[in-house]
Amino acid sequence: MTIKLHKSVIKPQSEITVTGSKSESNRLLLLQALFPELTISNLSNSDDSKVMGTALTQSTDTIDVHHAGTAMRFLTAYFAGKENSEVVLTGSQRMKERPIAVLVDALNALDADIKYLENEGCPPLVIKGKRLQKHEVSLNANVSSQYISALLLIAPRLKHGLRLNLIGDITSRPYIEMTLRLLERIGVTSEFIGNTITVQPKTDALKTKTLTVESDWSSASYFFSIVALSAIGTKIALSSYFNDSLQGDSVLTELYSNFGVKTSFNESIVELEKVSNPVNESLEFHLNNAPDIAQTIAVTCLGLGINCFIDGLHTLKIKETDRLVALKNELEKFGSQVEISNDSLQLHVPVRLESNVTIYTYNDHRMAMAFAPLALKTELFIKDYMVVSKSYPDFWEDLKAIGFTFSK
Repeated sequence: MTIKLHKSVIKPQSEITVTGSKSESNRLLLLQALFPELTISNLSNSDDSKVMGTALTQSTDTIDVHHAGTAMRFLTAYFAGKENSEVVLTGSQRMKERPIAVLVDALNALDADIKYLENEGCPPLVIKGKRLQKHEVSLNANVSSQYISALLLIAPRLKHGLRLNLIGDITSRPYIEMTLRLLERIGVTSEFIGNTITVQPKTDALKTKTLTVESDWSSASYFFSIVALSAIGTKIALSSYFNDSLQGDSVLTELYSNFGVKTSFNESIVELEKVSNPVNESLEFHLNNAPDIAQTIAVTCLGLGINCFIDGLHTLKIKETDRLVALKNELEKFGSQVEISNDSLQLHVPVRLESNVTIYTYNDHRMAMAFAPLALKTELFIKDYMVVSKSYPDFWEDLKAIGFTFSK
């Protein structure tokens, strides 16, 4: 199905409540499975979190996570350490192409029993759960942080905890620190010194039995883009967000000052205001710690007529699609020139945006949401628009509430 976004002008002031962070929710759901006394509030209503929650509670021996990459990685670690269980963990055709050998090798080095059912190095997996006896493993530090977090999340239930040695330069460090801080909140002791993370086993009562999920900063990024593309004086208030966020994408508050967006906090509300027009003709962004907002930033630059260079993007090639290729394909439809490498994107904006462009989403929720704000500049079409349900099911209703107009 395709949605047509008409050229829109949004309300001068709006308020939106965004669902809980998918990243935090999925981590806490796994911890809740390990520590059933834990209660969670403001869980994400995303497809990914629903898949994660269902998988952790269902009794079938085949679990299909569809497109949910986080769930695939976290559940691989969870079921590897679940004694007396045996499951087949599978997903969509794209999921069967996404590498997972780094995590499987690390878990097997800890004494897990995981085998590939089809293609070596990719799902589906056959996992025979057992009590993992070993407690030290090494892996490259520049892999997806989800591999690292998957290991850290099960560490408190390992007999001797975990000593994880990371080799090389660490990418997406904020997501690793998010995991450790969530463990800390329930009373798990850990250390992150240099490239070594140590997590102690947890056998006593939880320090905290109720945790509230902060709203998702990745979802907030689209409203940062909307404000940046709007007239001076436009304001959007989002809840529930905190100045001491665990989420790496909260760097948006700094990055979007480049586009004239001022961010302020009022208790659990973050307020965005367009205070000036950007003066730079070209910008650079280094997103090693927040690669998921690359699509949003690239589209913002396109809409504002700003050339940009973005790097730190090597993990985007193994997401729901190869996001670098997808971005190049769709950005160029508007008349821009785009050059990509394994970890970077260079955007040369056109003099004038092409109109009535049709955006393909490649089964990737972020492609649909990142391009939607361009309706403030030109008409466009987005195919498979409900792919947004993967992380933000209310996205289109929230855009309508602030003044976007569209037809289906």
